[in-house]
Amino acid sequence: MKIRTLCAAAILAGLSFFGVAQPAFAADASASHETITPAFTEAIANVPGKTMTALVVDYAPGGKSTPHRHGQAFVVGYVLSGAIRSRVNDGAERVYHAGEHWTEKPGVHHTVSENASDTEPARLLAIFVADTKDKKLVTFDKK
Repeated sequence: MKIRTLCAAAILAGLSFFGVAQPAFAADASASHETITPAFTEAIANVPGKTMTALVVDYAPGGKSTPHRHGQAFVVGYVLSGAIRSRVNDGAERVYHAGEHWTEKPGVHHTVSENASDTEPARLLAIFVADTKDKKLVTFDKK
């Protein structure tokens, strides 16, 4: 069994524990070029029925994600280190550097999400605000 497959299985097990459904990542986990680590999940006390979930996404140099959607979640992407190239729907591609962020409205298509560098790693904090019952926060495009 490949190390990548073992890592993907461990990540999926952790995501299940943190309330992120495995099918959300299973569509392309073995072929992905990022590592996804749960950071936290917290019910939003003053907004009944909503939960905030955060994931850390690590990209190796040149790493990229398969195009995907986040269902009906509102998403904030915050670059922790390095530089991330992002494009939502048919909008312009933009490179975000450490300390910068972007938002994604519910239902958009995240067509580009990748490390902007071929030599340095990059790290992203993805924060989702979604219905508590919505466990499928990421759905990868089918190839």
